[in-house]
Amino acid sequence: MQDSRPLSAQILLVEDNPGDIRLTQEAFEQGRIENDLHVVSDGAAAIDFLRQEGEYEDAPRPDIILLDLNLPRMDGQDVLEALKSDPQMRSIPVIVLTSSQAEEDIVQSYELHANAYLTKPVNPDEFIDTVRAFEKFWFSVVRLPPEDDQV
Repeated sequence: MQDSRPLSAQILLVEDNPGDIRLTQEAFEQGRIENDLHVVSDGAAAIDFLRQEGEYEDAPRPDIILLDLNLPRMDGQDVLEALKSDPQMRSIPVIVLTSSQAEEDIVQSYELHANAYLTKPVNPDEFIDTVRAFEKFWFSVVRLPPEDDQV
């Protein structure tokens, strides 16, 4: 049986906290999955990246998106809504990775069709463990849609 996972996973991290970006990069570097981690620091840049507009005209289509909710310019819920309402992008899995434990954020994220909701641990080692668990699950267990699965 042939393995259908990409040789190198394209991951878009939408995060404005430099410390969380560094921890996420560290976790992926130490992981077993080859990946290209692309980082944008606000919601408007995430939409530009996904639509390959402006400075992101050569951006790859991500296999998965890690999305913080508390972002400048355009918050994560708005990004999620825009993404899931666009037929070209809605099949890209979106994992909300945020510090918010608010029930209304969890409910709204799932109503907007987030694929998972992870709360960032405060402890750096636990944060890295969370990212590694995410990586193992999403790239070793789950079958992601092929890139040409666009309407």
